[in-house]
Formats: sequence, C-alpha cells, structure tokens
Amino acid sequence: MPEPGAGGEAPTAGVPGASGRRPAAVPTVQVDNARVRVPEWRFAPGAATGWHRHDLDYVVVPLTSGRLGIRAAAGETAAELVAGQAYFRARGVEHDVVNANAHEFVFVEVEIR
Repeated sequence: MPEPGAGGEAPTAGVPGASGRRPAAVPTVQVDNARVRVPEWRFAPGAATGWHRHDLDYVVVPLTSGRLGIRAAAGETAAELVAGQAYFRARGVEHDVVNANAHEFVFVEVEIR
C-alpha cells in the first residue's frame, strides 16, 4: 500500500511535488502532549497537505472512505482508504497528500513521540 498519511509539518514552497495552488487541508490538533500529537485532517475536494516530512512514526485512522493521491519524489500513486481501517507508517516519509474525491475526506493521525 502507498504511504497515504499526512503530517502536521508546514508545506515547503518550491519543492517538486508540492501542491502549488490547491486549497490547503486543515489540521485541528486534538491532543498534544509528551507522548503523542493527534491532529484531525479535513480535506475539501482537491485539497492537499503540501510537501512535508514525517519526523515521527504515525498511525492514520480514516473517518471517511475514499481515494487519496500521493505525490512523492518517486512519483505519484493513489491509495484507497476505508473508514475505520487504521494503518501505520514509520518516520521518514516525505510526500504531499491530495484529496482525489468529490467529497470531503477526513482522517485522524496519531504521531508517536
């Protein structure tokens, strides 16, 4: 499965694969303490995180089902996510995540410190 998560880091302008003029996905931090950081990410149709790197291991729990586009240095892929089916990714992932659906896409991300 491709790497469909997103991180709370700020997008980096001018990086290949960055979202450019897409609307920004909106994170709302629900928990932030010494052990975890938990943002909820909301993507309007076509919205993107912007290019970022995950410096922490993380788990993503989709709250909606749908397709996310993944832009990485190696190219573009897509991932089909199902509401309630969590997945884990190790730190070091670099990508831009784009909502490829005609509906809002939402997931909760648990970054493990």
